[in-house]
Amino acid sequence: MTKNILLLETVADEAMQLLEAAEDIQILKGFDETMQQHHISKERIDGIITRGKGQVRADLMDKLTHLQVISRCGVGLDNIDVSEASKRNIKVVNAPNSNADTIAEHTIALLLMLQRNLYSAITMVKENRWTDRGTYVGDESHGKTLGIIGMGNIGKKVAKIATALGMKVVYWSANKETVPYPFLDFDTLLSTSDSISLHLPLTPKTENLLNSSAFSKMKSNALLVNTARGGIIDQKELYGALRNNKIAGFAADVLAQEPPDINDPLLQLDNVLITAHLGSLTNTTYTKMCTMTVENTLAILRDIAPMKHCIFNQKELERN
Repeated sequence: MTKNILLLETVADEAMQLLEAAEDIQILKGFDETMQQHHISKERIDGIITRGKGQVRADLMDKLTHLQVISRCGVGLDNIDVSEASKRNIKVVNAPNSNADTIAEHTIALLLMLQRNLYSAITMVKENRWTDRGTYVGDESHGKTLGIIGMGNIGKKVAKIATALGMKVVYWSANKETVPYPFLDFDTLLSTSDSISLHLPLTPKTENLLNSSAFSKMKSNALLVNTARGGIIDQKELYGALRNNKIAGFAADVLAQEPPDINDPLLQLDNVLITAHLGSLTNTTYTKMCTMTVENTLAILRDIAPMKHCIFNQKELERN
């Protein structure tokens, strides 16, 4: 029996070729709200594939009574109501760990740029201000303590690179991991780390985990890097901490509001570096995320054995 998959967003060419080559699959494209509603009203939808923008909530699930699987070509599941899907016995698929290498690299790149004040140093030359080099203020990472909050797959890779740079790594995580780095309680990590890197999912427990209380415990020369989820940090209190020199700098690939308001005061600070949630947007990782997700989606719709790169329901999401 032919199964219908609704695409809410584009996928990598290689992943699209997998879908098009599947003789038992019909592809429906819902790249905008009008097309989406048109297809939903006329077609039986068995699966949905999205990336980071297409929202799959209860109201959409209500329309799709034959839905078996919701798939996200990525790691985070913020745009999918996993709890609601679990209640309806709809499997949820993502591509965990597919972006671990590239996010770890991006994290270290942001940390080094912040530590060495490279953005300002490069801008200085491009603006023909070579002689201003005497005002340059930067420091090396070697010998500094990096506190990692969340020692999952990405956290482990960041720790490995940081160790190679000569940094001392400590960590706090919900669970102790079998790693060669000291586990510290949360407050001790905040007060002893020269730099802190976040690698946690966004959950009710981690939302605004970094707030004014946390910033007050950090070193005044500490640097903070976030390539996880923007909502883990209270953005208003982060601005206050940076503005009042409670911490020295912030670099991130994620924000609580994306894209940010053009007048967001955080973006006006000289000690802030922000990239546009592009840590995973390398050719290698994008292709890997999309093909892995498509392969798992097709397997589920064909009733093939359990996938090893899937999160199936809310309980598994919380456990991970």
